[in-house]
Amino acid sequence: MFTLEIDGTAVAVINGDEETARDLFTCDGFKSDIRSMTSSGTPLWNGTSELKVRPATEDEVEIFEDALAEDDGSGDFEADPHHADAESGDDEDEADIVFLVDIDEEDEDDDALDA
Repeated sequence: MFTLEIDGTAVAVINGDEETARDLFTCDGFKSDIRSMTSSGTPLWNGTSELKVRPATEDEVEIFEDALAEDDGSGDFEADPHHADAESGDDEDEADIVFLVDIDEEDEDDDALDA
């Protein structure tokens, strides 16, 4: 497993090899997502800081495994919707991502404003 680190903060963990992690964490769709996602009102990525991909620590692996085990469609687990396995199209071949920081919710209030 590999971790995405931004400005010294571990942001997300992916279950995949290093190539998969680098491909996903640096794809345009994911970068767009982390620029628009916030934690405590602060964007996860400012668009210029280095996106560092490194091996996950034991604690990060444990958080990842706990999040998948407890996944009920809510919480810290979120798969990246912009990345699909181009070769097979099988969902089981796609990598899972668990965010290690709390992601601010924005859907219900923003939807009400758009109506």
